[in-house]
Amino acid sequence: MLRNLSLLGAAALMFAANPSPAQIVPFPAGFETGDIDTGEVTIHVRTGGHGPAVVLLHGYAETGDMWSPMAADLARDHTVIVPDLRGLGLSSRPEGGYDKMTQAGDIAAVLDRLKIARADLVTHDIGNMVGFAFAAQHPERVGRFALIDAPVPGIGPWEDILKNPLLWHFRFGGPDMERLVAGRERIYLDRFWNEFSADPSRFGEEARSHYASLYALPGAMHAGFAQFAAFDRDAEDNRAILAERGRLTMPVLALGGEKSFGPVMATVMRHAAEDVREGIVPDAGHWVMEENPQATVALVRAFLDEAR
Repeated sequence: MLRNLSLLGAAALMFAANPSPAQIVPFPAGFETGDIDTGEVTIHVRTGGHGPAVVLLHGYAETGDMWSPMAADLARDHTVIVPDLRGLGLSSRPEGGYDKMTQAGDIAAVLDRLKIARADLVTHDIGNMVGFAFAAQHPERVGRFALIDAPVPGIGPWEDILKNPLLWHFRFGGPDMERLVAGRERIYLDRFWNEFSADPSRFGEEARSHYASLYALPGAMHAGFAQFAAFDRDAEDNRAILAERGRLTMPVLALGGEKSFGPVMATVMRHAAEDVREGIVPDAGHWVMEENPQATVALVRAFLDEAR
């Protein structure tokens, strides 16, 4: 199941069997939560631990809360920073600014306020896209970059990926869609959690209720739709910055869920980075932190530890 990632494989496979259904696990004692005003938006951030910095960026249908098991492990020897993306979770929900270059600016501002010059990145889903925009604009600020189970607009086989009917939501949005989903956020989000899981039962009821309540907040579904509506601009921005600056040079780990993007993650990232390691999260679909958190943490931990 693993390709070109022998150093990471054994640790991940130890944890592949029978993960329990996802619950919302609190962040460890000692983590602080607060809001950072970037001047343009307020970003809700969790911080904890000590050591080299690592930023964890979530994706759609979740918030930074998804990362609590990863944060607990990495905080043993890292300073862990876990934002909610603009418009999502407990961050503020402006009308615009959902292109990924602008959101990368949000992350840069958070790190500036925390006086962190350089960090590793661990990202999932929409977080991949924001993380890529940050790494492309600020390569000197990124040590290592792990991306998990989602494509990057404009990179590699992007146009072919867009044709996949399972990704209908990439083009679903606008005010009528917001009205259709209003009050029915759970119905809409269940479609994602069910269709993109290897086993939907592993995305448990507690987690579903938690995230649905956050996406039902005023403006949250607008922000979610806006994340997708920005993809055409994101693709243009990514192609332009690659043409101008070339591929990323920091070590990159491209992780796909075994029953989701799988090795396609590495295929995508080899178009945009020079040093790409390929990995598979076994026995998992898209929701790797719910379906197989132990394996996901082990794979990311081994990659980050290579730098030590």
